[in-house]
Amino acid sequence: MRHVTAPRALAIAMAGVAAASFHPVPLLAQEETSVQPETVDPRWRATTIYFLLTDRFANGDPTNDRSVGREPKGGPLRSFEGGDLKGLTQMIEQGWFNDLGVDAIWTTPVIENVHGFVEEGEWGRTYAYHGYWPKDWTAVDPNLGTEGDFAAMVKAAHGKGLRVIVDVIANHAGPVTPHDPRWPETWVRRKPACDYQSYAGTVDCELSFTLQDMRTGSDAPVALPDFLIAKWRREGRLKRELAELDTFFARTGYPRAPKYYLIKWLTDWVRDYGIDGFRVDTAKHVDPELWGVLKKESAIALAEWRARNPDRIAGDRAFYMVGEVFNHGLLANGQSVGAAYDYGDRIVDFRDHGFDGTINMGFPAHLVMPLPALYRAFDAELATGAFAGRATLNYLASHDDMASYDRPRAKHLESAEALLLAPGGAQIYYGDEIARSLVIPGTKGDATLRSVFDWQKADTDAGRAMLQHWQKLGQFRKRHPAIGAGRHHELAFKPYTFARILNEAALTDKVVVAMTAGTTGPLTIRTGTVYPEGTLLRDSYSGEIARVLAGVVHIANPGRVVLLEAVE
Repeated sequence: MRHVTAPRALAIAMAGVAAASFHPVPLLAQEETSVQPETVDPRWRATTIYFLLTDRFANGDPTNDRSVGREPKGGPLRSFEGGDLKGLTQMIEQGWFNDLGVDAIWTTPVIENVHGFVEEGEWGRTYAYHGYWPKDWTAVDPNLGTEGDFAAMVKAAHGKGLRVIVDVIANHAGPVTPHDPRWPETWVRRKPACDYQSYAGTVDCELSFTLQDMRTGSDAPVALPDFLIAKWRREGRLKRELAELDTFFARTGYPRAPKYYLIKWLTDWVRDYGIDGFRVDTAKHVDPELWGVLKKESAIALAEWRARNPDRIAGDRAFYMVGEVFNHGLLANGQSVGAAYDYGDRIVDFRDHGFDGTINMGFPAHLVMPLPALYRAFDAELATGAFAGRATLNYLASHDDMASYDRPRAKHLESAEALLLAPGGAQIYYGDEIARSLVIPGTKGDATLRSVFDWQKADTDAGRAMLQHWQKLGQFRKRHPAIGAGRHHELAFKPYTFARILNEAALTDKVVVAMTAGTTGPLTIRTGTVYPEGTLLRDSYSGEIARVLAGVVHIANPGRVVLLEAVE
């Protein structure tokens, strides 16, 4: 589904930083309060989100592994592998995500997908294990579990202080198979194929031969598909579903057009279970006006749920919506124009359509830059540049980015540092924390990015060592929103040392970080004027305690990184 033009972005970014000063930036009090109007909550801007393919993460109920006749007859890693909501809940309850310092869990779509398979050319036979081939937006996919399992997962996450973000789709329905009929022509278009040369060639078109493109730009009322009515009748919930639709359309006054059915169905997951946000799939392929309505209705739904569940997770954050917009991101990535996206004949700023932010699709390519230049450039973009006040998510790897960083995982320790200490939000892709390889022999296409989480590896000495590195970085990041949402100030270059300082929306926080990999013996770390003379600091990585004297601290046995925070 990609149309990649990242090299232009990287050239622009490198040209920009090449002219920048490489001297430490002085700390000025007024720099800490450059808050832009209508900024996104800094806790969302500094978030750490764990993204997992539910089918590939943990199997808690083997009895649902072959639901609705799905057999393991796909190409390598193209069938269902057994991961489910019960398995995810078990890992939540065991503290896996809390130990990583994760703020929120992002699951692939949980809605019911097509039951059959598709022959995807050279990629081979593929089932809808990934969740991106919808069949019924109102039900949980049977291979993942039940609505009760979903409710239990969300409740468990909230009980651990974790937000839940669900991947949602409005662009398309899943493919036609012998088990899955075509949607009516009033709902979907069959052509033309997208050519990505214009707005119409990206939005009003069929993204893939495997997908049925929804008519999200239409306001014409349509009847429900016969197959969906028949399905609901068999499942004994037709009367309830129709009554809920009547209530929704009576309240909102929206026409019964495809996009408004989709909005009703998607927001029901918020209203019924209290999920905290959406990650929006294929955002640029849908009429952007739909997303603004989805955000509005999601906020209403979450307020209703919170009123019924005052004892659940603190309702102190607005509903969060982040978009997947390929060829878009920081440092003029791809087709970015400032923070907007350029279709060629139309420029769209997704922030104007309900999004708190977008995924920074250029981060893997940005990592060729020296870390000081990268962090300096990101700080400028996020603090005073085009992306000021917006959320963003950096990532090393993802489920459909064949240009994911370090796919053999040869640089897994420094990758963790670069990601979790970067300005902006951070997306951990399942298995990053144990260096799950993204090069799987025998697979075709994006299946190589989607192997099953190796829990045995996580329990080896090597796995535990990698995991501990991620946990130390992640927990430090969790305690300190200044890392993702604060201003970046360089203090020294041998070793590279910087401060992050946040003073915004009643949040005040500051840290000092030194990148000490490759050094040996005791080190003197410059803290400048970040902490007053005599302040007692803890290196969160080594556990060592030191006092600020003359603007420095002395660390006797530093690890790969020094993570300094005030001792309370």
